[in-house]
Amino acid sequence: MQPNNKLHSQFRLLCGGLALAALILHFYTFCYAAFAQWDLTTPIIDRLATNLGHSGPFHYKASSKLIALFFLGLTAVGSPADYRIPSLIKLLLHALLGLCLYFGSDILLQLTARPTTLAAFYMAITLAGLALLYSIIRQIVSLVAGHLSNDIFNTMGQTFPQQEQKLPGPQSIHLRARYQLGSQTRASFINLEIYRGTLVMGTPGSGKTRYVFRQMIRQSLANKMALFVYDLKYDDLTRLTYNSFRSLGPDPGFSPAFYSVNFDDLACSHRCNPLDPSSLDDISDAAEAARTMLLSLNRKWVDMQGDFFCESAISFFTATIWFLRRYEDGRYCTLPHLIELIQTEYHELFSILQSYPEIQTRINSFIVAYQSNTMEQLQGQVDSARVPLAALASPRLYYLLSANDFTLDINDPAHPKIVCIGSNPQKQHIYGAIVSLYVSRMLKLINRKGGTPCHLLYDEFTSFYAPNMPQTIATGRANKIAITLGIQDLSQLRAEYGRNQADALFNLPGNIISGQVSGDSASQLSARFGKILQERSTISINSRDTSTSQSHQLDPAIPPSKIATLSSGEFVGITADNPSQPMRLKAFHCRIDIDYAALQKEEQSWVSLPQVAPATPQDIDRNFRRIKEEVRQLVQDRLALMQDDPELARLLLTRNRPSYGPKRSPS
Repeated sequence: MQPNNKLHSQFRLLCGGLALAALILHFYTFCYAAFAQWDLTTPIIDRLATNLGHSGPFHYKASSKLIALFFLGLTAVGSPADYRIPSLIKLLLHALLGLCLYFGSDILLQLTARPTTLAAFYMAITLAGLALLYSIIRQIVSLVAGHLSNDIFNTMGQTFPQQEQKLPGPQSIHLRARYQLGSQTRASFINLEIYRGTLVMGTPGSGKTRYVFRQMIRQSLANKMALFVYDLKYDDLTRLTYNSFRSLGPDPGFSPAFYSVNFDDLACSHRCNPLDPSSLDDISDAAEAARTMLLSLNRKWVDMQGDFFCESAISFFTATIWFLRRYEDGRYCTLPHLIELIQTEYHELFSILQSYPEIQTRINSFIVAYQSNTMEQLQGQVDSARVPLAALASPRLYYLLSANDFTLDINDPAHPKIVCIGSNPQKQHIYGAIVSLYVSRMLKLINRKGGTPCHLLYDEFTSFYAPNMPQTIATGRANKIAITLGIQDLSQLRAEYGRNQADALFNLPGNIISGQVSGDSASQLSARFGKILQERSTISINSRDTSTSQSHQLDPAIPPSKIATLSSGEFVGITADNPSQPMRLKAFHCRIDIDYAALQKEEQSWVSLPQVAPATPQDIDRNFRRIKEEVRQLVQDRLALMQDDPELARLLLTRNRPSYGPKRSPS
């Protein structure tokens, strides 16, 4: 409703008339001698003043002035706003001056002087004080009515109701929070249906780990879920996970075992073979492992899949993995044995690889190139796999990856596990490839029916490559697999995974929790949150009048500029629900509550990670030499077996002599 409509104007006119009448009657009553000398008295007003004076309100100067001020103040409601507002100190000083003039003018009536002179000064000072008070009342009313709001970023207009109830669920995660609704601060809950997938975003320092991942780990363990935690900045999340695991009370229905893998400190690391032969059911599993490793070591290949050299290297690596899986039932099927095997000379390596029929098609092009003596092409094909994998040839890594203290089926109902894999940002390129292989093989093993509920948390997800993650997010809900991905920005995800796969990873999770992000990330998030009805005011000021118009229109609930300026611990996002428990309010913009004092006190009581069986430098070196010797012996034994078998003997290749001069095309 417009403030200057006819009804409101009549109300203001009435209040103004009453204020003027009360003020004139006040002057007439208390300056009667002056009015008499001015010959402005009448019997009717004398009778009215006498009656009102006896009845009370006009018997005292202050009460009659208050009546006039009250009615005059009502006329300020809805009047054009005064935008020349002084500072708070000036406003208080002006108010004090107005009160002194308006009510302090009564002192003049106590003086001895001509009645007309005193009355003139009294009325002038009283009117000046009243005018000053009226101006202040208008400014205050303008502020209260919102005409002169200091909310220059429209913070109040962009608030909206959020979920305030904790919605229980079997494996739900609940984050306590506080949000702003208008001028009120209200308590709320972020209820996460974690089987729908969760994406946590935010620039460094926005609070992803402190406010979200830590609470998720604690609550997942309390919900009796198997756990996998990727800890790039080892051992922040690993220590939290271990001490939270220790704090669990005995439960005969849920007794998981704790394992950690640390590539830098073998004393705190369990050993695990990611190419465990029991997890490789057919050659397609070997192909998946080969693709994961090579694309992780060569991130540029993510967008080059289908390229000749890329696919050749993957086929060569696949054939080598499957050979180790078939030979003596996978006795030597480990990544260290694989790295050593591919360094074997061509004629020996290709001979033993093609001794298994299902491998022949994978390496046929290599054998043709070798027999044709096109060594430059062959060298390029093979070195595409050899050179990246050679970076993993380390005695420490060989020791870690050549035995099994545990397997990667973390949701095995009979043996649930809590597994933490740590990494090192300074060696991310090397360790990331191994983590990729661990994650890829684990996703293959756990995404099946009948497993224990499990939660996979990947902080800094873009530091490794997991090509089958979108499929697991899409299908894992049916198998009680919850996945939480932590990234810094959509552009970072696209840079590491390619645009198509990055968009799939960004769009598949049902839950999104975002701290401060900018650019395309903020724009896409803002579009997801939708629009809300917001009030708009348009003000036009000229020398004669000020007009205000108000309207309501749909504007973004959380604009990109607001997402780009979030403080640490402040998050926006959307939650997903399930059919049995629909949730009307899914969007949120809040600050997650954590008890800093309690957390610091808890961290002081944490214990160090447990020491695993110590590995001496002699043990590590002995293991390194043993693997090399086993691969050398494996090649010799397989070649000897082929020589003794007439059917396989024809597959043996001879060493090519180096060719000099111009190449001749094969006949």
